[in-house]
Amino acid sequence: MGGTALLRTNRDKLVCLSVMGVVAPPVRSTPYRVDRDGVPFVLPGVGGISYNVKVGDPAFGWAGDHIEPGVSTAADVDKRGEPKNQAYNVLACVGNTAVVVSGDAKGARGVVTGMHGGIEHVLVDFADADLDRLCIDDKIQIRSVGQGLRLLDYPGISVFNLDPDLLDRMGIEEHDGKLVVPVTTRIPAKFMGSGLGSASAASGDYDITTSEQEELKELGIDQLRFGDLVALEDCDNRFGRSYRRGALTIGVVVHSDCLLAGHGPGVTTIFTAIDGSLTAREDKEANIGRMLGIGRYRS
Repeated sequence: MGGTALLRTNRDKLVCLSVMGVVAPPVRSTPYRVDRDGVPFVLPGVGGISYNVKVGDPAFGWAGDHIEPGVSTAADVDKRGEPKNQAYNVLACVGNTAVVVSGDAKGARGVVTGMHGGIEHVLVDFADADLDRLCIDDKIQIRSVGQGLRLLDYPGISVFNLDPDLLDRMGIEEHDGKLVVPVTTRIPAKFMGSGLGSASAASGDYDITTSEQEELKELGIDQLRFGDLVALEDCDNRFGRSYRRGALTIGVVVHSDCLLAGHGPGVTTIFTAIDGSLTAREDKEANIGRMLGIGRYRS
């Protein structure tokens, strides 16, 4: 049998907590960075409020490096590796509701679109009118819920970083005892780079490397957009990020292409399995922006 799945979950047992962040300023340790071909560059990077880069826009082609769509937030911008930032990055989930609680934009509502590891940013989409009123250091409270989500009929599938309300909007299907998730693109494991080997997929992201431009274009990876769902082939993210033949991970594209060696568009994990119970089907419209009505898909 097939069709849109009415998935049984443990959502009634999930804990909903408030976590607080602030709009994070752009940061850099040096004016110059060096790209994968040894060429120095000076470009915008992580942090700040991106007025013209949103979910639904291309992840490639920007005059920037590791660009984060929408609003970049952190729990404590001066202590990136501290427990407060780790908790903020782990507990916030894709699809969570965010509310501005200070400044001229107080009361504005947004949606979490992903987590960026290393810098420990949580990315939030807001409407244009709210972006114009937001300022660096404004406080944003997130209604965090999703970590601990389980699919009761699919014990072999681990779920991370996903608001249960978004799960219901994803158009997931069931066929022959397998869960079928819509994705825009399949990514071979050999393309996965920075973040590979991390101890957990419950925070941050890992990057699709983009040094091999010719094959990248042949596979259509260069057409990725912020918010796209993608299938990472032979990638096991259950207890960290590693290669395992036959495994499958589904994630969300959260930041832009990069010029650094081993880097590229970042992917935040939402599903992973090694037992064959998780599969993917191609759908070029499989983007969280369309599912949630945010970013370029706001009406």
